[in-house]
Amino acid sequence: MTPVPLPAVELSADQARRIALRAQGFLGAPDRRAGVPGVLRHLGAVQLDTISVLARSHELVPYARLGAVDRRTVEDAYWSGGRSFEYWSHAACILPVEEWPHFAFRRRAYRSRPQWHHDLPDGAYETVIGQLRAEGPLTATELGGAKNGGEWWDWSASKVAVERALMYGEVVCTERRGWKRVYDLAERAIPDAFLHDDLDDAECHRRLVVLAARSLGVGTRADIADYHRLKGEQFDAVVADSGLVPVAVEGWAKPAWAHPEALASPPRGRHRTTLLSPFDSLIWERARTERIFGFTHRLEAYVPRPKRVHGYFAMPLLAGGRLQGRVDPAREGSTLVARQVSLLGRKAVTPMAEALVEAASWVGCTNVRLERVDAPELREPLTAEITRALA
Repeated sequence: MTPVPLPAVELSADQARRIALRAQGFLGAPDRRAGVPGVLRHLGAVQLDTISVLARSHELVPYARLGAVDRRTVEDAYWSGGRSFEYWSHAACILPVEEWPHFAFRRRAYRSRPQWHHDLPDGAYETVIGQLRAEGPLTATELGGAKNGGEWWDWSASKVAVERALMYGEVVCTERRGWKRVYDLAERAIPDAFLHDDLDDAECHRRLVVLAARSLGVGTRADIADYHRLKGEQFDAVVADSGLVPVAVEGWAKPAWAHPEALASPPRGRHRTTLLSPFDSLIWERARTERIFGFTHRLEAYVPRPKRVHGYFAMPLLAGGRLQGRVDPAREGSTLVARQVSLLGRKAVTPMAEALVEAASWVGCTNVRLERVDAPELREPLTAEITRALA
């Protein structure tokens, strides 16, 4: 007899928004004792990116949740003590070391890949592995040079080899030094308890689906699959065995699922007021951000300057559990420059001022200067609030 599916739990749009905020660490008191490692474990993935305006994105993510954590402390928390590794998840991400087994499916897929963008000369792979074994952790430059001297993608044989070894899982990125990857052998860098590919593909997919749902709180098929860049059909094959709860969210056109923890108690607590990196996992998926917050946001760093609407690295303002504006920041000496500020109304003025001043202090700036404010009538009150917050 075919079992009758249970009706989906119904959630209001506001409940879904608050569930998402709590799951991402923005609702309730932050767990300061767990610190940055706790943020990483909670999120499951922190995206890396080369852009540095206030700070790099992987620094901005714990800052947004914990406040003004010392930036050296952030780096040490990620890379020291064998807590994490870098791998391809949502993009290039820092991942908790205990998630190493869950990416066995991806390592196997890379190992069986028939074609690569770069050719690999005979013996180059073995040479790199031997050098790491003999000399310990090294950058691509220390392995013989990262480039051949041409365009950005004109990699040297040693760089091609070590990046392929990274994808295969024989080599691990153990830290970033001057934004260069530092490579080491997985057998040295990953604790024995996690250094295995024992999980089959289906079990890897199931565990990543569960972890993504826990980090999101509630999400559609696309939301949950995209968190670690799974395919939709990989999600479909394991969701029935995942323990996730089907939910129907007000205003969402597609079915959704919630992690059981997200439904165990109503989300309560104070909201964080902060600026968000565009690569923050709360907002990295544009369609989800629009669905949850009614806020359209696009990273314009790669958009030609004349076509930018909000600026090069516009950072959304989170306040009161909602996205209330954005700012495109820069630094000039000890001044944080708000090159362009967009506010969704007068109520966003005070939170924006507080967020700008807090961010300025975190990166060692003592002053905030406004340039363009999209709503001219809000320039004077925003200036006054910034002056008050700086006092």
